[in-house]
Amino acid sequence: MQSFDIVINGGGIIGLSLACGLQDSSLCIAVLEEKQPDMRPPQVLPASRVSAINAASECLMRHIGVWQDIHQVRVSTYDKMEVWDGDSFGKITFCGKESGFTHLGHIIENSVMQQVFWKRAERLPNITLIIPAMIKKVVWGAKAAVIMLEDGRILSAKLVIAADGAHSWLRNHAGIPLTFWDYGHHALVATIRSEMPHLATARQMFHSDEILAFLPFSDPFLNSIVWSVNPLNVERLKELPPEKFNRQLATAFDMRLGNCFLESERLTFHLKGRYARNFAAHRLALVGDAGHTVHPLAGQGINLGFMDVAELIGELQRLRHQGKDIGQHLYLRRYERRRKYDAAVTLVSMQGFYELFDGNNSLKKLLRGIGLRLADSLPGVKSKLVRQAMGLNDLPEWLSNSYFC
Repeated sequence: MQSFDIVINGGGIIGLSLACGLQDSSLCIAVLEEKQPDMRPPQVLPASRVSAINAASECLMRHIGVWQDIHQVRVSTYDKMEVWDGDSFGKITFCGKESGFTHLGHIIENSVMQQVFWKRAERLPNITLIIPAMIKKVVWGAKAAVIMLEDGRILSAKLVIAADGAHSWLRNHAGIPLTFWDYGHHALVATIRSEMPHLATARQMFHSDEILAFLPFSDPFLNSIVWSVNPLNVERLKELPPEKFNRQLATAFDMRLGNCFLESERLTFHLKGRYARNFAAHRLALVGDAGHTVHPLAGQGINLGFMDVAELIGELQRLRHQGKDIGQHLYLRRYERRRKYDAAVTLVSMQGFYELFDGNNSLKKLLRGIGLRLADSLPGVKSKLVRQAMGLNDLPEWLSNSYFC
């Protein structure tokens, strides 16, 4: 039986960032992953699955030491945002420089982040990557959790981390209840070439029961789109001939970037909100999608996960320094309280925002128009919204005091 301080189930971006973030802790860590990630060099055309990384997540990655490596592969910076309501007069524009920031965020391919984190984990002496690995059973003991893998191997750990996604095996095995709801939307993602340059601006439009975002790549004419539509429309859009799809996309986006040209396959995803009743239990902690999922309209999903990681790193370092048992639920409660609160606030905010912009109700249209215009014009409001979008209000104390930020 192999013994570890921490076993992380899930070798995705969030699980690997936690493992790498504990590189200076002297904790012995194992990361379990079902299959080896695709480590081939990125293609010329960016992958369709991307994330909008805010300043708080950038700060964490700088602390871990992977930011420069990610930059050397491929990163797209945006310094402006435009949001408007296609059914009213409402619109708002954000500019990083107006608020004293050089940029608002970055668009990064998920595959690039996972590759860089994986390579980093391979180099760290306190991390063991176990592939392939699927958990068969976990026994939650008084002093350690015993983990039995499908191939017969047995591991022990003081703390087990569920970084295994929205359908978390560990969360279900531990009997943690999950509240979930259907947004009534599917997301269609693809890479698009536009007729007009995007000018490093992230754009999002609300229209009836659709939300359409254009996220800029470093190529001035290349964008990643996230088109959130009802289930009846998503398959039709996915199967449309490219010429018809291009026309419908450009029209839906008010021709803001001129004609559009599909450059990749079209992928679709069912959108659901999820919120675990507990983010920690005896010898277990949940991070990322295992604890919460949110509508992508504000691009906060992966950033919430990174802040889970940042908070847990701080707590584990503190407990280790104080000589306490890192797997005791009593000591994990502080992490749980802080992250449950932040996740709940985000989920409620996104749900309210989604419901306000959903549908053709005349009163809703009026409220949307007035609200966006006021936010765009009232002194001090926009700067607070910018800081919130950049995640600067959610940084744990240890990271906010870091010289990397």
